[in-house]
Amino acid sequence: MALALAAAQLDGQRASRAPVDRGRLAPLGFIYITDHHAEQADALLAELKLRWPGVPWVGSVGIGVAVSGVEYFDEPALVLMLAELPPGSFELFSGERPLLRDDLHTALVHADGAMPDIGELVGELAGRVGSGYLFGGLSASRRRGVQFCAPVPPAGLPAPAGLYDSGISGVAFTAEVALLSRVTQGCQPVGPVRRVDAAQDNIVLKLDGQNALQCLLDDLGIDLGRPREAVPRLRSTLVGLTDAGDDVLSRGQFGADTRVRHLIGLDPMRSAVAIADRVEAGMSMTFCRRDAEAARRDLMRICAEIREELSPEDGSAPGRILGAVYVSCSGRGGPHFGGPSAELQILRHALGEVPLVGFFAGGEIARRHLFGYTGVLTVFVEY
Repeated sequence: MALALAAAQLDGQRASRAPVDRGRLAPLGFIYITDHHAEQADALLAELKLRWPGVPWVGSVGIGVAVSGVEYFDEPALVLMLAELPPGSFELFSGERPLLRDDLHTALVHADGAMPDIGELVGELAGRVGSGYLFGGLSASRRRGVQFCAPVPPAGLPAPAGLYDSGISGVAFTAEVALLSRVTQGCQPVGPVRRVDAAQDNIVLKLDGQNALQCLLDDLGIDLGRPREAVPRLRSTLVGLTDAGDDVLSRGQFGADTRVRHLIGLDPMRSAVAIADRVEAGMSMTFCRRDAEAARRDLMRICAEIREELSPEDGSAPGRILGAVYVSCSGRGGPHFGGPSAELQILRHALGEVPLVGFFAGGEIARRHLFGYTGVLTVFVEY
């Protein structure tokens, strides 16, 4: 019934549009479901193939899903979007169907966050596309973790599985598909940007020539001798980690290359701190906290940047957004932004009434990195 309702809306929108010569275009379908529907994923995919034969499908499962102006969080829901792209401008990939073409430019990626070395796998995949840019997220489910990746096989050949419980899958695009993508952060620095001078695996030993633990206490203004005050502050503290040479801060906000990670432990014997990522000397590190107002400002900032890029200064015709995919952290959404669908309402107000789908993920993918507490907005454009 959920699929039938969404399909009726989609077909109604297609019928109301100006006629399109679909013989010159190739369809691509996007589907995102909440984990309430995860056990029915096989039946959903079978129905998609019956309703729209000849359409390949990609998608994933999340704690919530997003559609133009609305989020469905922690409830049964699914969202659909159909794109019509130049033939040969995209290719689906999965564990049984690796990327082989050398003309692919960027890729939408869905992945299983429980995979060992997922960060390295994402980085390796980024190296297989010309721009080195990926966008997408990690499946998030309390039930079955699923990824939709169902290409249409050539006549006479068997269809691949089309549904995966683990691994990496998605769709890669050639440069013929024009995209703009931005990362929006959801945290606010609470201390200065510090340089990592010494680290071992995920243990940070020295920052700016000082013991890392002392830097943490100084930046937070706390004393471990007063645990009732110190412990709640420590529990709410996160770490912004940036590779050497990457953008750290912009207008008081984290740059797009900063990954937010959890602070997972203190080591008083070595006066060190442990974080949930591997750390190397030369990186930049900033202690931070989640901040709803900062998240709202940064979301509006990336939308403004996209609008500006679509309005050339030379007076030529402005670009037009054809559709969008938005992947946000499962820790964001209405609960973080202060009201139901508040995050999606900001996007709709800033971008206008454009087709948009996405999901609330267990981690976000942008460029070659895995992120947390972020949103990744990617728009398909026409100039």
